[in-house]
Amino acid sequence: MSGLTISVGATKKTGIAKVRTATLTALFFGALAASTAHAQTFDADATINIGSLYEPQNLDNTAGAGQGINEAFNGNVYEALFRLTDSGTVEPVLSKSYEVSDDRLTYTFKLQPGIKFHSGDALTSKDVKFSIERVTAADSKSSRKNSLKTITSIETPDDETVVIKLASRSISLPYNLSYVWIVSDTATNLTSTEDGTGPYALEEWRRGSSLALSRFDGYWGQKPSNSEVVFQYFTEATALNNALLTGSVDLITSVQSPDSLRQFADNKDFTVTEGKSTTKLLLAYNDRVAPFDNVKVRKALARAVDDSKLLKAVWGDHGTLIGSMVPPTDPWYIDLTKTDAYNPESAKALLSEAGYPNGFSFTIDTPNYDPHPIAAQFLQTELAKIGVKVTINVITANEWYSKVYKAHDFQATLQEHVNHRDIVFYGNPDFYWGYNNPKVVDLIKQAEASATTDEQTAKLKEANQIVAEDAASNWIYLYPQIVVSAKTVTGYPINGLNSQFFAAGIKKAD
Repeated sequence: MSGLTISVGATKKTGIAKVRTATLTALFFGALAASTAHAQTFDADATINIGSLYEPQNLDNTAGAGQGINEAFNGNVYEALFRLTDSGTVEPVLSKSYEVSDDRLTYTFKLQPGIKFHSGDALTSKDVKFSIERVTAADSKSSRKNSLKTITSIETPDDETVVIKLASRSISLPYNLSYVWIVSDTATNLTSTEDGTGPYALEEWRRGSSLALSRFDGYWGQKPSNSEVVFQYFTEATALNNALLTGSVDLITSVQSPDSLRQFADNKDFTVTEGKSTTKLLLAYNDRVAPFDNVKVRKALARAVDDSKLLKAVWGDHGTLIGSMVPPTDPWYIDLTKTDAYNPESAKALLSEAGYPNGFSFTIDTPNYDPHPIAAQFLQTELAKIGVKVTINVITANEWYSKVYKAHDFQATLQEHVNHRDIVFYGNPDFYWGYNNPKVVDLIKQAEASATTDEQTAKLKEANQIVAEDAASNWIYLYPQIVVSAKTVTGYPINGLNSQFFAAGIKKAD
């Protein structure tokens, strides 16, 4: 669906590109070494308590589980053939090596040997086939389902070999496969249980409270630096911060406001780190319905909102303004912040041209956790200045998934999108916001079929500019990625790509 240069030692041999893995140490912790600090002495049997606002709706990332399941399970409980590292590169995990045919329509993967699932079953090629087909199935709710639709067949000639055949070239296939968690083909009830190959197994999930993961002694790779990880869930940022201040949690995965930072920044008992984020706050419209099917209306609403004022109010000097879905970490980033920049008078004029000289009314469905309700109130005030009346409907994350994402029963919604390289979602007319520009659909299709990353980048830059000019959504700001921990805790990831949070390297001092 979206692309990435694979940098894992490609060599040429008789027209075939062959990719081999590095050592297990580099494979699993090389990326973390560059971005995290490590304690000199630590308790290898420590429990790490992690505070988060993002509880999963269920435990299956093909069933609309939300970003919380990625934070807790990706790379911790489940692994994929490849992994997006904390530094933004792709590295092999369960794939030992792979070959690509001359026409780039056939990929042959060799699996790491001797891997066991948490149930004790051996990993085979049939499990990989089963896992990919779960993502591409008709009833799959995976946001990456569309990215794998070019797959025509998956063959398993032996237990350690997977052959994937494509209808058209997919330069991003290894990257897209990093979203496919490998599950045992005998696993059942995956919305409430698991059977992965990762360094942790599910110990207990107390809905509405916590999710505990325990070290898996049969893990095939490097063992975790702790024995247990417990994600504790909060619905309010204040309660989350208080839990860290009182020692109930050891770290919080993302601070939600600058006010939160002040109580930690000058306190010698805590460490504050700021990394790179891919989390975008946006006002997404249902582009299928009036008046949001009118590009002039969408552009008017964008010009009516002072994004910098909202960013300052919520984050102070942190965070970044963005003019599109593409953050600066993506290769196809262009600074589009001047596209439909704040201009209330121009907004009023556009509304008149669109046939709404006296404005109109609509409802914003917003999740009930910070900072969405505050942002919704700000938008309500800003849009009232151009005669647009906003009603705010606060809903839970589960309700958002059912009402907005699944049923498309909404006019507009506030939501954060955490995915890395997700401009490609605007090339899918069936995505929840319903944006459908044939030129963009074609450019994104061409980008995926590119022979080189330069060609792919050029196509996606062009698509990005069109999406921004169409004001397909209102991209408000890019979150900062700020992690705060107790001084005794080190080794955690500091970037926020896809909301993943690798826990195996986290250490707690003795």
